[in-house]
Amino acid sequence: LYIIITMVSLITSVKAQKKIAQNMRALRLQKGLTQVGLSERSGVSVSSLRKFEQKGVLSLESFFKLAMVLGCMEKLIQATKPLHDVLNNKEDKKPKRGWRK
Repeated sequence: LYIIITMVSLITSVKAQKKIAQNMRALRLQKGLTQVGLSERSGVSVSSLRKFEQKGVLSLESFFKLAMVLGCMEKLIQATKPLHDVLNNKEDKKPKRGWRK
């Protein structure tokens, strides 16, 4: 007997984007960085950073640049690991391709 569990999020993608932007802003402030300072260190324009912090909109490449400077890249990588791998601390036998449409 196989049981397939589908996880459904109760948060919309827009709300998630805004919450992530709030978290990144809080991290920036915790590190004592201004928007200009973070922009200079990361290579992300100040206007893009402002737009991200206000609306949660940013390219993935720029998001990674910010994460590198803010020191949270490793946590992001860990957060995207499949849950069963995290719980079992597994690194081997990863699927090579998807099977669902």
